[in-house]
Amino acid sequence: MEQHRTRPPSRGATRRDPPPPLPALPSVPPLPPQAAGREERGRRQQPPRPAVPRSGPAGPAGAASAAGPAPVRPSVGPAGRRVPNPRLTGLGAGLFSSALMFVLGCLDQLLFGSSLTAYSVLFLPVCLLTALWVRGGDLLSAPVVAPIAFTVGLLPVADGGHGFGARLMGLVTALATQVGWLYGGTLMAALTILARGLRRAAAHRHAMRARQPR
Repeated sequence: MEQHRTRPPSRGATRRDPPPPLPALPSVPPLPPQAAGREERGRRQQPPRPAVPRSGPAGPAGAASAAGPAPVRPSVGPAGRRVPNPRLTGLGAGLFSSALMFVLGCLDQLLFGSSLTAYSVLFLPVCLLTALWVRGGDLLSAPVVAPIAFTVGLLPVADGGHGFGARLMGLVTALATQVGWLYGGTLMAALTILARGLRRAAAHRHAMRARQPR
């Protein structure tokens, strides 16, 4: 009998077995309609996540640029109230002090019987306020308008009788007797504007030094 010869497998060919089948995953049963509705409502009720700002340059400059410019706050006092800080021109300072002294002179005539001492004492805070509220460019006007305001306020206070001449003589007499208070108020205004001028000069020098490159 003839025997069929089997051809030996070639050396390069290798027999590859098929990969084993993967195990079947357990099937997850679907959620009931009530549980699915609860899950959907829970997703809707979750608050949205806040947007994270992009990181800017490191340091306080980057933090300031990311946060924006700082708001300007008005000047407040210790009790949280706004402190009045008007700025009067030279003419405004003269009108303010003269009108205020005239009103104080009328009140002095009604309440204190034209007391020159009470009027002179009230003249000091008026000089201080005028020197504090005049603007920086018109500082020298404060001691100039002080004697004018003092004279205007003496019109209802000076007692010289009837007639223009008598009133003028009473005004000159009141100025002569109260010249010490007049000089004191004018000196107070001058010292106040001197302190303000020195403070402005120091602030200007500090700003110039800060602008100079190091």
